[in-house]
Amino acid sequence: MKLQKNEKLSVEEILKDLESYTPKRRGWHWREPVKDLTMGQFTYKEMSRPLTQSESLPSAKYFENIDPQPKAVITTEIASGRFEDDIRRMRMAAWHGADHIMVIRTAGQSHYDGLIEGTPQGIGGIPITRKQVRAQRKALDLIEEEVGREINYHSYVSGVAGPEIAVMFAEEGVNGAHQDPQYNVLYRNINMVRSFVDAGYAKKVMAFAQMAQIDGAHNANATAREAYKVLPELMVQHALNSVFSVKVGMEKENICLSTVPPTAPPAPSMTLDLPYAVALREFFDEYRIRAQQNTKYMESDTREATVTHVLNLLISELTGADIQSTITPDEGRNVPWNYNNIAALATAKQAFQGMDGLMEMIELKKDGFLRDKTREIKERAVLFLEEILEVGGYFHAVEKGFFVDSGYYPERNGDGIVRKVDGGLAADTVFEKDEDYFAPVTGFFGYNNVEEKYESPSDAIGGDTLEHREKIVYIDELDPEDNVNRRLEETRKYFTREHIRPEVEWAGDGVILQTMMLPVDEMTAEAAAVEIGRKMGLLDVEVVHKEVLQEAEGTLVEIKGRIAFSLDAKDLVIPEKPEVFSDEEIRADIEKQPMKIVAGTLGSDEHSVGLREIIDIKHGGIEKYGIESIYLGTSVPVEKLVDAAIESDADAILASTIISHDNIHYKNLKKLCDTAIEKGVRDRLIILGGGTQIISDLALDTGLDMGFGRGTKGSHVATFLVKKRRELRGEE
Repeated sequence: MKLQKNEKLSVEEILKDLESYTPKRRGWHWREPVKDLTMGQFTYKEMSRPLTQSESLPSAKYFENIDPQPKAVITTEIASGRFEDDIRRMRMAAWHGADHIMVIRTAGQSHYDGLIEGTPQGIGGIPITRKQVRAQRKALDLIEEEVGREINYHSYVSGVAGPEIAVMFAEEGVNGAHQDPQYNVLYRNINMVRSFVDAGYAKKVMAFAQMAQIDGAHNANATAREAYKVLPELMVQHALNSVFSVKVGMEKENICLSTVPPTAPPAPSMTLDLPYAVALREFFDEYRIRAQQNTKYMESDTREATVTHVLNLLISELTGADIQSTITPDEGRNVPWNYNNIAALATAKQAFQGMDGLMEMIELKKDGFLRDKTREIKERAVLFLEEILEVGGYFHAVEKGFFVDSGYYPERNGDGIVRKVDGGLAADTVFEKDEDYFAPVTGFFGYNNVEEKYESPSDAIGGDTLEHREKIVYIDELDPEDNVNRRLEETRKYFTREHIRPEVEWAGDGVILQTMMLPVDEMTAEAAAVEIGRKMGLLDVEVVHKEVLQEAEGTLVEIKGRIAFSLDAKDLVIPEKPEVFSDEEIRADIEKQPMKIVAGTLGSDEHSVGLREIIDIKHGGIEKYGIESIYLGTSVPVEKLVDAAIESDADAILASTIISHDNIHYKNLKKLCDTAIEKGVRDRLIILGGGTQIISDLALDTGLDMGFGRGTKGSHVATFLVKKRRELRGEE
């Protein structure tokens, strides 16, 4: 099976023979830096190996559609609750540069005491079943071949089923995972002893599979009441998990500190966040840094979330982040719009491309506020760790509420999370091994009484499932009603393009977003927006964002709703792509019969850039074909354009118009055609209108021969001029 870029990925093909599929590789893949990478017109200082196929940023069309890839691994999080739909989103994300794709586990699964086998998606989030993991890894194996770069597949090793999850991940080619026993203790209230013992087993298996580990320290400043004060604690949490991982056997280059800047707007983010990031990089210089945006204060405003993301990316550039997460505005909306994954990836890619070479031009000051603040954070962290030792260690410190206390250490606000050593889920479930305990498995943590005749414990059983996949017991889904095959049957017409419907999470879910400004107060605007959505025929209307523009003057509201219909693809009238002649054919026609055009921006419009790109030879415009152009400039009255065409005996008029208030662009274009009729020259002149707000059909209604909108190039206009002149002369 091989993916074709113009064909939809077939989930059915992914599921076929899944029980016998073997992942192509194990272990984490870091991007390969390329120094002084030349792409198109530019040379980059710190980019990585380019993709063989990708989607570049929109404006890259002006620069040969180059798509330089940043040095840092780029993350996106995908978890709609249906793994078959997530596979399609993974493909889109990979084309936009993601090579670390995280699938978020359901919270409920942290409390299971074993693997979930054969279970559907109905418990919220993504249940980590072997089938789901194997299907997505199989899909990613194909996708990484398509885009030309290894893709790291990632999920979570947490909860009382953590060791079992880790084994399954190692068997199924998962490349990275969150693993931090402190997360279990503080946020899942799983017994401390059980959490750390489980973590030892899980980390040992992850180390065997060369998986990258991301810790959970960032949850403290996404949870604490005053998140920007918990910097010393974050350092301590990072240290505890990192040293535990090293002791278990993980390589430091596969241990990643999940860092989250502690602030949000309108805080002075550089003042508060940069010293913390510098302290981390210096304290943990042998480890990897995974940068992530803070979600604690995130609102539903996409603009605010994006600007915060860009400020975080600046810190990542200044401190050399190894993995860059791309938290989307969905965290504030709690609505997983698939295109926001792409928007966040584009933000990271654009920011890193724009900042390329920055560190060769600047350096962080070695004295002053940054250095003093960095040292202070480190000192407070060391004192925090010393106090943990004084009270008897980590477990006792948790019992005293040391962690997620929003005081700036040594200050304490008394609002930390308190857990008991003998309490929590799965308490009293850890037992000391007998002296002759023996487990015949690979990647085993702790004491294991291996006989001398075995090089590896698993030799006793001829190898375990980590070495011999044929020993894995594959269990398919068990629910006859709620399973992937039933879901695919229900949505097949949307997967095959027979029917077309908008989608946000799942194929054919019909969800759309509408934005409106209502000239009323906030509460009235919210109620009115919902009612407007209903009157538009939308179902399940909800407000996902609102913003007061001014208390008395108006409110911006965004609603989501679901349409109650779908389109039958065969009933659509799809316009053909405009024909574009070869340069040779256009030049030959112009050489045979010279052509002259008159051009200008129409009425009171002073925008000239777009028209110059259509005309000028420098921009690949129509002059390169030998077409003579008389450019009249900007804000040209209608009569002047027509008179100039008559006086110069031109073949055509090219009128550019951008301003569209009150449809003035179409009104002026109609006036242009009417004036040509009044002067008796309409039948011998080709009249074209162009601009970003021009829609071809509406332009034709004004009397034009053709309207050209956004994305038009000189070759399109020249082709039309040649074809239309042939038509007027009866040559076609």
